[in-house]
Order: sequence, then C-alpha cells, then structure tokens
Amino acid sequence: MERLELDGIEIPSPMPDVDLESLDEALNRLAEADPRAAELVNLCFFGGLTQSEAAKELGISVSTAERVWAFARAWLFREIQKTKGPGV
Repeated sequence: MERLELDGIEIPSPMPDVDLESLDEALNRLAEADPRAAELVNLCFFGGLTQSEAAKELGISVSTAERVWAFARAWLFREIQKTKGPGV
C-alpha cells in the first residue's frame, strides 16, 4: 500500500441529490450522536465557513476539523441512504 496526500484534492459532495428534509433529519440524528460534528456541518455547509474558519470557531485544530468533517459526511451519507431504502 502507498500513502497518498489528499491536500488540495476536491472530493465532491456525496449528497448532490438529497432533499433538505432528509438532510435535516439526518443532521438532527448526527447532533444526538456527535454534537461537534453536527456543528461543524452547520458552520461549513450552511454557514459557508471554510474548515479552517469553522475550526477556529469551534476551538479545534484544522486537522481535527478535517477528520470530523470526513466522519460527518460519511455518517450523513450512510444515514440518508438508509432512509431511501434498499436498491437506491
């Protein structure tokens, strides 16, 4: 295996066709499971902050914000897929 640096690589949003109701419900569940992750999503996705700006706002390092962001995106994607049902 070879380690790759992901700095500067844009990863497209995993939820381009998600309706806002499904996203809101999933985000509420994320807030119960991990309030910091939900707040980071709110700051970046809805507030328009960069991860660096959101990290400063939350009092965490940029690398922590990047890890939390990756976790939150994967978590939300999984939750939204569960609500769509099998075969979607």
